Amino acid sequence: MKVVVFLMGDQQYGISIENVLGIEKLHAITNVPETSDFIKGVINLRGDITPVLDLKQRFKLGETAYKEQTRILIVTMNDMQVGLIVDAATDVMDIDSAIIEDAPQMINGVKESFLNGVAKLEDKLLILLDLEYVLNLDEVNEVNEMMET
Repeated sequence: MKVVVFLMGDQQYGISIENVLGIEKLHAITNVPETSDFIKGVINLRGDITPVLDLKQRFKLGETAYKEQTRILIVTMNDMQVGLIVDAATDVMDIDSAIIEDAPQMINGVKESFLNGVAKLEDKLLILLDLEYVLNLDEVNEVNEMMET
């Protein structure tokens, strides 16, 4: 399994490279009124209007402080192109499925339903996210409505 590794706080997370379309530096984000707090707005990415979510805020881990290494992961989730703000994108790595364990009910405040599992690396854990479950149905609809306006 090949994953893109990124940071939220001090914790490393990974998402399947199959879901990642690109990694961008922070762009100017146009706010969209009357959306959930973690939906930061939209960006114009090479002619495509792309909604941007603060992943840390979505997981109720605080709001991402924008720094030089802050990145927007451009991903496909729920058949949409979405930008995910993360503290940093650090690596692309191959992970042997033998080192992936089922996720505990909650790890670092992130619910099990968001997770594909946890990979035990040499000196740390890599939390593997399942992008299809990051947003609930109401939130998917909210992002879809942003795209239609």
